[in-house]
Amino acid sequence: MADSVRLQNMTWEEVKEMVAQSNRTILLPFGSTEQHGPHLPVGTDTMVAMTLAEDAGKKTKAPVAPPLWFGWSPHHMVLPGTITIRPEVLSEVAFDVMASLKHHGFKHFVLVNGHRIVNITWLQIAGEKAKRELGVNVVIFDPAYMSKSIIQSLGWGGVGHAEEIETSHMMHRHPDLVKLDRAVDNPHPERDLYSVDPSFNGDTLCYVPSSEAEMKQFTSDSGGTAGEPSKATAEGGKIYHDHLVARLVEVVQKCQSQG
Repeated sequence: MADSVRLQNMTWEEVKEMVAQSNRTILLPFGSTEQHGPHLPVGTDTMVAMTLAEDAGKKTKAPVAPPLWFGWSPHHMVLPGTITIRPEVLSEVAFDVMASLKHHGFKHFVLVNGHRIVNITWLQIAGEKAKRELGVNVVIFDPAYMSKSIIQSLGWGGVGHAEEIETSHMMHRHPDLVKLDRAVDNPHPERDLYSVDPSFNGDTLCYVPSSEAEMKQFTSDSGGTAGEPSKATAEGGKIYHDHLVARLVEVVQKCQSQG
């Protein structure tokens, strides 16, 4: 990872230069710290957001703000290592970060969400408030929504948790942190009128996090995994990562073109 795009490693003078160089565009990574089965680290979601933001930032000369390592994860509190924050806190922190950076000249905010699906509602609330009260441009980039065109071609199942998608990505970007020999497959059961996967074509209810009782049963059976991490490959993770970075670059460049 090149430090050149990390806001926290810059002096204030360098940040000031980056406002102009990036055409007032900055990437904000949001993740979580939560259990990711017996084979992935609890920081997986934040690492995903960081690696996507930093790789896109290097290609677009856009800075990357320090990540938020905590998300809305009440359903994962059933296993150690999970840290959850209240959703209203997530929204307020996101808004305050944008308000601070807007004060220094940034106008276009690309929120990169590594905690797929779950953080989105609260980032939407923050984004709408920032657009209305600060007069800025806000977009939300989520891997589950931005990879629908390639997932099936990689032979992977739907979005779950610590499944082959996240595991492959981590095998490509952080192979030293993946303990694939400890992975437990837990194939997605068919549920009538329900899927959490944005690429699912059937009729579905909207996502609601599981209760503690539901998660206790789920984790006792799978160790916290939903999906089939045994299908994961570093090669697939590279294809997935490169696709997401290319899309994120497109998003950043569209923001930069707005001046």
